[in-house]
Amino acid sequence: MISNNLSAEAQHVLAKANYPLKSRSFEKLAALRNETRKAITPAVERVLEMYEASIETREISGVSCVLVKPSQIKVNWKIFYGYGGGYVSGSPFEDLTIAVPLAIETGAAVVIPDYRLAPESPWPAAIDDGFNVFQGMSGEPLAFVGESAGGNLCLTLMLRAKELGIPLPRAAAFLSPWCDLTNSGDSVINNDGRDPALSAQHINFAANCYVGEHEPTDPMISPINGMFDKSFPPSIITTGSRDLLMSQAIQLRDTLKDNKVPVELCVWEDLWHVFEWDYRLPESLRSIRQISNWLHRYMPNF
Repeated sequence: MISNNLSAEAQHVLAKANYPLKSRSFEKLAALRNETRKAITPAVERVLEMYEASIETREISGVSCVLVKPSQIKVNWKIFYGYGGGYVSGSPFEDLTIAVPLAIETGAAVVIPDYRLAPESPWPAAIDDGFNVFQGMSGEPLAFVGESAGGNLCLTLMLRAKELGIPLPRAAAFLSPWCDLTNSGDSVINNDGRDPALSAQHINFAANCYVGEHEPTDPMISPINGMFDKSFPPSIITTGSRDLLMSQAIQLRDTLKDNKVPVELCVWEDLWHVFEWDYRLPESLRSIRQISNWLHRYMPNF
């Protein structure tokens, strides 16, 4: 049963969803990447029409990045943003439907590293690229925001930074984070065929491409297994009750809470994996606004 509180736009997405979702494979990966970019381009163009923001490409520490700047910069801190796609697809461009509204809501510039993808460049290529950018920005106050694999990226970068004594970001937000690449959790079973954005086949394929012959329980691959403490930034986590990775979001909340990190988990009824990606949903803007308020709460004086 679908919640009566769900917007008409979200109900439309669920009504049009076709299960099982299209499988992913090595042979069709290039086509998947092209199809995804083609499908999201009208939405990105519409978002750029709706909001006053500039988009430019900038190299940071040898890594190409997309810089999103709201027309009015209202804070002197930036957002390091990790895009999703299971480390096998996606790009900064495809996440502009989240990054642009986020920049407008916060008044902060958003930097999105264009990290390398698997299987062409498996682990730790994406982490190395992200860390190079983070190091290049670590001298200024930062917030981290990451969705799905981008949440994995941000968590892993913080674990590496902690080991190396590099200052951590001051606040963080994780949208449906993929933080356990063993793909465990009740929701991976219970929400397979209920999540219109993601399937168990999708994440198993992506994990195989990204992890290769390495151990998926390695904290630098599955950061949920890392050593957290109260020095980690206050974090907000969003998910939906249909999200294939809802269990991982709950586990991350519990891990941070057990280690005395201020954390808030927002479970949106009947919504799915990174629903914020669809700018047409009223729930998306409300979630992005909630994330913005959280970041401002912990980064007000910079």
